[in-house]
Amino acid sequence: EGRQMIAAARQYKKIVQAGTQSRSSFAIREAVAWVQAGNLGKILVARGLCYKPRQSIGKTDGPQTVPDNINYDLWCGPAPLDPLRRKRLHYDWHWLWAYGCGDLGNQGIHEMDRARWFLGESELAPRVFSVGGRLGYDDDGETANTQFIFHDYAKAPLIFEVRGLPRSKEAQKNWGSSTMDTLLGGRVAAIIHCEGGYIVNPDYNSATAHDKEGKLIKSWKGADDHYENFIKACRSRKHTDLNADIAEGYVSSSLCHTGNISYRLGSKKSPGEIRERLQANGAALETFGRMQEHLTANGVDLEKDKLTIGEFLTMDPKTERFTNSREADAQLTRLYRRPYVVPEKV
Repeated sequence: EGRQMIAAARQYKKIVQAGTQSRSSFAIREAVAWVQAGNLGKILVARGLCYKPRQSIGKTDGPQTVPDNINYDLWCGPAPLDPLRRKRLHYDWHWLWAYGCGDLGNQGIHEMDRARWFLGESELAPRVFSVGGRLGYDDDGETANTQFIFHDYAKAPLIFEVRGLPRSKEAQKNWGSSTMDTLLGGRVAAIIHCEGGYIVNPDYNSATAHDKEGKLIKSWKGADDHYENFIKACRSRKHTDLNADIAEGYVSSSLCHTGNISYRLGSKKSPGEIRERLQANGAALETFGRMQEHLTANGVDLEKDKLTIGEFLTMDPKTERFTNSREADAQLTRLYRRPYVVPEKV
């Protein structure tokens, strides 16, 4: 669908901007250039974080009533016209596969985009796998509330982490941003680990550089207006004037989707079995270790409520098709419910 959006934008000469507002931050743009110039040495890992509180959405005992003011057929669009299976029609669609893709594609797209920006990659990753689960409560949600995605780029891996539970079982008594874990000061952030230190990009308009001991060595702050940038491009009629052209939004969004495809094709395993599978990958093992500690602190018994380790998928970035799984390829699109169909030719 994303490629069709790009094709339509180019064919009809339209200005289409993605809502990844960070791309209009001159501070982050300068930090990206500074890192890519080698000031901290080689990038070792580009990491995105989405540690955001997500409580249970509850559990229903049957189909729910759709409000009279909602055209439910239109609301479902290309998705199946299934009975409403959650208490809140709006927003909680994020946590059901028919409509959403969890916090990885909800909030996480923004941090995924910034991590990819620092890494300088413009294509989908040639290899991807995921580990995660929906743990800590039993509700009507389907997507993972705890997850990491490993995009195995040749330059350096891009690892994305999702945590919806707070820092501990005790902290669940008072859910909120202040009760969430942090990593190197970041919570909903991009962190770029380099040979000579690291970058913390904690929001949409700032970044700080630190040496290997954590000492602050440089900082950036500020952003232009994302809407103003869109208007400028509308006036010039040049999509290259956009800070976040649809092509950029497409690649970052697709990285969220390919990670979820791996996850959805996976199987539940014990922590020992997962560690054995990740044995040769130090960055993935470290990330998994912190995930395991986080879930244990929340009272989750991973021998009983097991995590899912996704399929290890390979992809041809040029054709944007998987090379080792027909099942994964089938999930690159969906069976549309007519008339809500994305045409093959635009």
